[in-house]
Amino acid sequence: MRASGGRATASRRVLLEVLFSSNDHRSVEDLAAAVQARAPEVHLSTVYRNLEDLERLGVIVHTHLGHGPATYQLARDAHSHLVCERCGRRFEAPEELFVGLAREASERYGFTIDPRHFAILGRCADCPPDVPGDGA
Repeated sequence: MRASGGRATASRRVLLEVLFSSNDHRSVEDLAAAVQARAPEVHLSTVYRNLEDLERLGVIVHTHLGHGPATYQLARDAHSHLVCERCGRRFEAPEELFVGLAREASERYGFTIDPRHFAILGRCADCPPDVPGDGA
C-alpha cells in the first residue's frame, strides 16, 4: 500500500485487518460494524473514504452481486460470479468463462471488461425456469 503512495493510518490498518480476516464478500455496513467493534472511534465516513482509497491503490475491489449493496474483498482474492436471481445462490466463475467475451469486447469495441466487478444473473439448475402464464 505504501509503495503505491497510500498512507497506513490506524483506521486503514483496522479495515485491512478485517478484510484479511475473512475471504467472504463484505458490504460497507458489514465492514464498518467489524471495524467499529475493534475501533469504536472510526466513523462510517472514514470507512467509505478508506475503501475508496484502497480501491484506487489496487488493494481491494468492489463487486455487485445482484440487487444488493456492493461488496468488497482483497484484490488478490477477486473472482467472477454467477448468481441465481431466484434463490440467490452464488457460484465462483472461472476467468476462462469470460475469455471469449473479453476478446469480443476488445476486438469489436476496443473495450476492456472486468468480470470481477459484476455478477452474471440467471437461474441455477435447482430453480425451474419461468413457464409462460404461471404468474412467476
